[in-house]
Amino acid sequence: MNHFVKGNPDLCMGCRTCMIACVVSHEGSHIFEIDPDSYSFNPRLHMVKTATISVPVQCKHCEDPACKAVCPNDCISIIDNVVTINTTNCIGCKNCMNACPFGAIDMTEVKCEYQAKGEKKIVANKCDLCRENPDGPACVAVCPTEALKVVSEEDLINNVEKNRQNTAKELNEASLKAEKVCK
Repeated sequence: MNHFVKGNPDLCMGCRTCMIACVVSHEGSHIFEIDPDSYSFNPRLHMVKTATISVPVQCKHCEDPACKAVCPNDCISIIDNVVTINTTNCIGCKNCMNACPFGAIDMTEVKCEYQAKGEKKIVANKCDLCRENPDGPACVAVCPTEALKVVSEEDLINNVEKNRQNTAKELNEASLKAEKVCK
């Protein structure tokens, strides 16, 4: 079962530290040494921040990803339980971006690469759970409020079991309450 990062909107304060950590994890710390106007900042997650909620949105690494199904070049695959994009073969058609039910894919320019017409090459960009980082997703590690968590199969199973136990308890309490009313 694929893992994914889950954001807790009750804890998230919308500081965007996760976005910076994501870019540094994929680009390196040299981004702090260059002219910010000359750099295209492309995190692999998106902060949704309104007056009432803040939470990062990123790829859920679906078991049967819609993005993978619509890719005409088979650039999207599942490697080590992570939905990944082969940007070398990506043609920037945006089918995956359109198909993602979470809005977790966007397009980004590739440095120093151009299409046949001379326009900059664009490719799909999404969370890869920092596959190359042995410590896991950088966003989770740096979140100051611990609003981000990697969800594993074990976490899902435990959560479902907890929900079942709570449901059984509530049904039992409702049944006992109904018995008292009927007496």
